Amino acid sequence: MERVSGGYPPDITLESLTPEPLLGREYQDRPEAVHERLRRRHGAVAPVDLLGVPVWLVLGYQEALHVLQNDAMWPKGMQHWRARNEGRVPDDWPVAPALEADNTMARGGADHARYRTAWDAALKPFQDPGHPQTRRLKDNIRRTANELVMLLAQQGRSGTADLAARFSRPLPLMVAGELLGASRAQSERALMDIWRILDAGPDSALAAERVHTAMDALAEEKRRRPGEDFPSYMLAAQPLLTSSELAHELTMLMGMISDHAGILIANAVVEIITGDGRARASLSAGMIRETVNHVVLRKPPLANFMPRFPLRDQRLGEYVIRAGEPVWIATAATHADLRSAAGASPDRATSTRAHLSWGAGPRQCPARELATTISTLALECLFEHFALLELAVPADQLPWRSSPFVRGLRSLPIRYELRADYEIPSPDPSVAAAKRTASEERPAQASTLRRLLAGTVTGTIDPHSF
Repeated sequence: MERVSGGYPPDITLESLTPEPLLGREYQDRPEAVHERLRRRHGAVAPVDLLGVPVWLVLGYQEALHVLQNDAMWPKGMQHWRARNEGRVPDDWPVAPALEADNTMARGGADHARYRTAWDAALKPFQDPGHPQTRRLKDNIRRTANELVMLLAQQGRSGTADLAARFSRPLPLMVAGELLGASRAQSERALMDIWRILDAGPDSALAAERVHTAMDALAEEKRRRPGEDFPSYMLAAQPLLTSSELAHELTMLMGMISDHAGILIANAVVEIITGDGRARASLSAGMIRETVNHVVLRKPPLANFMPRFPLRDQRLGEYVIRAGEPVWIATAATHADLRSAAGASPDRATSTRAHLSWGAGPRQCPARELATTISTLALECLFEHFALLELAVPADQLPWRSSPFVRGLRSLPIRYELRADYEIPSPDPSVAAAKRTASEERPAQASTLRRLLAGTVTGTIDPHSF
């Protein structure tokens, strides 16, 4: 196919091309290699096959910024997808459930502004540095992070562990539970079901039903007895939200905070250990927020944004994108775009804030400050207490998840050594409880989730089984 001046001929359509499959072993292990091959062949925008469905993948930074900042011309919303409306997308396409979710992340149309206003109002008390709830939340994050380190320390002053299962995943999940303002029993049941959903296990569909039912019940409870929590603040901002509508938003909050922040913490550890030295240098200098910013630039947790659909034909990169064709933005690929390389120069003391890890334009992530805070405090705790953290497997053997949305690890095997001055507390009652038989165990000694975490330390529970 020959290019004409300004790009490929305008009669080229997505359906007329033979796109390269995007999700495969190479993309799972080395997505940057796939991105660069596509960039060489197609330029800033490339046709790819996403599990049997052709879509456009945006690799160029300026092109991605243009799409994200022009929400009116490049809206979200499955109703805009021409091929789907014409029956050319399989009903059982595995990506469809995420795209059809009735929440702010996936929703298009005029309703977005109403929901976004509610989100911003509900998150403000937890993201405003001067608000007392922000200070309380930070204290709780530090306390929970220290508790998780303590549980790991009871395994021994040195050893090996899956840091994802024992630290980077449970910490933000526990924080998300606190934001909900649920009772301990309510939040822990929901948190463990969110784990099952995020892992796409065999009972994830049933877990999803349980979570929505639980969130619906929580929404009703907050309507009757509001408190100082996210759902109550959201209802105060938008009193006409139905319980079902609020339940979808609460489920999104659980997934966004727990999965995104959990991936970010694990990716940060990997970048600090194996990266070019800049993340470790900023960490050593006490610039932990800069460390996190460097990580979201180099290893963004959100690999591809929810698709956009142009309302009319328009050129993007080398191609003319037809109205109603799906356009996915590949976050890491845009950061590697040579046109933005000056902002990511290794000679700079700080990394650019112009990256797209949190999006851009009117749909920029509303919880970006919260996710950054959780990750910053988590890393602060880890590197305060451990003298050694190193990978227990070669970097090229890390088990990355295969996902059209996120770039995260299934597990993070590490070797660790506690600092000499770290004093291991007396054994927690939850650890002793995990070692006793079920008939001897006293449930009041520890919460359900903490007993499960203690069980992963003692080896009585498989960390991937819940």
